[in-house]
Amino acid sequence: MTTSPSIVWLRDDLRIADNPALSAAVERDGPVVVVYLLDDSSPGVRPPGGASRWWLHQSLVRLGDELAALGGVLTLRRGAAVESILALVAETGAGAVYWNRRYGAARELDAALKSRLGDDGVDARSFSASLLFEPWTITTGAGGPYGVFTPFWKACLARPEPREPLPAPTRLDGLAPGGDDLSSWSLEPAHPDWSEGLRETWAPGAAGGHERLERFAESVLADYHRRDEPGLDATSMLSPHLRFGEVSSFEVWHRLRHGLDAGATKNRVKFLSELGWREFSYHILFHHPDLATRNYRADFDAFPWSHPGGRVLDRWRHGRTGVPIVDAGMRQLWRTGWMHNRVRMITASFLTKNLQVDWRIGEEWFWDTLVDADEASNAASWQWVAGSGADAAPYFRVFNPELQAQKFDAHGVYVHRWAPEAGTDDYPEPMVDLRESRQQALDAYEAVKAAKTARDAAAR
Repeated sequence: MTTSPSIVWLRDDLRIADNPALSAAVERDGPVVVVYLLDDSSPGVRPPGGASRWWLHQSLVRLGDELAALGGVLTLRRGAAVESILALVAETGAGAVYWNRRYGAARELDAALKSRLGDDGVDARSFSASLLFEPWTITTGAGGPYGVFTPFWKACLARPEPREPLPAPTRLDGLAPGGDDLSSWSLEPAHPDWSEGLRETWAPGAAGGHERLERFAESVLADYHRRDEPGLDATSMLSPHLRFGEVSSFEVWHRLRHGLDAGATKNRVKFLSELGWREFSYHILFHHPDLATRNYRADFDAFPWSHPGGRVLDRWRHGRTGVPIVDAGMRQLWRTGWMHNRVRMITASFLTKNLQVDWRIGEEWFWDTLVDADEASNAASWQWVAGSGADAAPYFRVFNPELQAQKFDAHGVYVHRWAPEAGTDDYPEPMVDLRESRQQALDAYEAVKAAKTARDAAAR
């Protein structure tokens, strides 16, 4: 008896190895339809920003080549997910649809689709492929989600070891129902083409991701204890490969957990805890799917954020604030689609604390310009810096960019590379006085806190 086709619906899992949905389809036997949907219209789906769209184009090209080498085909379709997948099932006569889970608001679409397919007698299953620990498995003693990272990660580490990565299939019985030409999606910038710096910096795709992972494990990890120094090559730069699922968290975990000599233990443990922050952000998103638009801490709803005009924001966006390390970071972001994590915190603090601009404005800019713009980590990180998020730094902890530069870029290597005119007559004066603007932000927060205290007292 001939097995009906299986559909593998790819999302943020653009890889062949350690892809549980793809492995399940191959094990089922029969033809396999591998489809990527560009869905910009379904509720709960956040369309990718410009830099992410550039990366997506490159990654899909490479994935198509990898599938072709196995006998498969990457089918490209565009449209609302539920309707598009149901149409593809009818078109191909598929008896199974498999996908890997996502954890934001769009998971409601997946649940609705699974129900529809099940009613039609189609085997619809989702798999764990992105997170080491599923959100419903890590709970407090009271059964709720964690709101602080340290006990969260301790609870994760007390769980059984994450599964081993799955091997890549050696062949596919590919079925090609027909689809879009990738160029018709216009994912790459045209006029103007601002992607030169991205092309110079990155090699999207699973092969590029694994090259970065190996380079990090073999050479860069030894300097990871100096990861806060942006002028050094001491970070993994794996974030966009993880964001698009070209490399899985399981592959990273097992390569670094067990594939290193004993001398790397301290740096390895710290890096894996940073992988834990990614997990933490997704667990927060799972329980708060509106994380990118709503304060995690409701008392911040009363904070008097400013909404300045375009000229003020443009100075921050394009690195013309007059604060060297802030400008260096924003220019690195514009050129490469990436920014060193320490500098991300500094630039975000400057916007939300010194300029008192609503964190959502900064989050949207990073969403559009980062190649690793991730619906969980981007929003959670901005809220953390703003003070409105889970495990937030106290609001009074304002990153002083001058002191941060002295501590982490003492010789000016980073600033000189990205803002070489800093300190010359051509460099602008700072937009604001750092000390005065810090105090203004603290005063605003104290007013919000006092109002909350008064409301709580009145409610008793």
